[in-house]
Amino acid sequence: MKPRKRTRASRAATEFRYEKLTWPEINDAVDLGKVCIVPCGAVEQHGAHLPLDVDIVCPTGISRGAGKLIPDKMLVLPTVCYGYTGHVMDFPGTINNHYQHFIDHVLDITKSLAYHGFKKILLLNGHGSNMPNLDLVARRTNLETDAECILCGWWNLLTVDKQFLPRWRQSKFPGGCAHACELETSLYLFLDSDNVRKDRIKSGVISFNEEDSPFSWVDLFAAGPATLISWTSSYSETGVLGDAELASTEKGKRGRKSP
Repeated sequence: MKPRKRTRASRAATEFRYEKLTWPEINDAVDLGKVCIVPCGAVEQHGAHLPLDVDIVCPTGISRGAGKLIPDKMLVLPTVCYGYTGHVMDFPGTINNHYQHFIDHVLDITKSLAYHGFKKILLLNGHGSNMPNLDLVARRTNLETDAECILCGWWNLLTVDKQFLPRWRQSKFPGGCAHACELETSLYLFLDSDNVRKDRIKSGVISFNEEDSPFSWVDLFAAGPATLISWTSSYSETGVLGDAELASTEKGKRGRKSP
């Protein structure tokens, strides 16, 4: 039987950082029905202007920002920093986590949360190629525990307000927002401006997007009916996929606050 102890005036009611609670306070957080947010990222190249930690900083910043707004309703776990990046290993600095290891690792986290009594879990993803793997994690969590787990890429939160993205976005569609692009660069400028190499911000193209195929094209917000995933260097010389030069700190601030 798991130990259970009530705490008077528990910090669980006001603390959103999971790792800052004690074990009795975790029990209180369960009783409060808190939603657990698990930010998931990756260490990979983002062109010459953004650091390797973009996919960590973005979901972490959004999660913690939400936690500060509603600390009584959510807990933010430490970020899962290494994701599946096999196709980006052709750019130096990228760290690949084998997809099965990644799935097993995140599933261990969600199952642990469910074991302790949490009923609602959100995987907030910051790296596109994590999505199919995290989808499987969410499905298995729902089937193998009594918790409810959902998956969301942070960029998709910008589509909740149907009027926001058309007003916010200046880049072409498709391709203007894909990787190290208008969107990621803007949010990183807002969250950690000092680490953006502003003198090296250059837009980049996705070579197969330029072919105007009705079947194969990519953008963060949609993709063609046929999926083409190969080495990043086979369709980008710089690792930048999109209109990074349209990014701004103000856009990042607006994006962080949406919806």
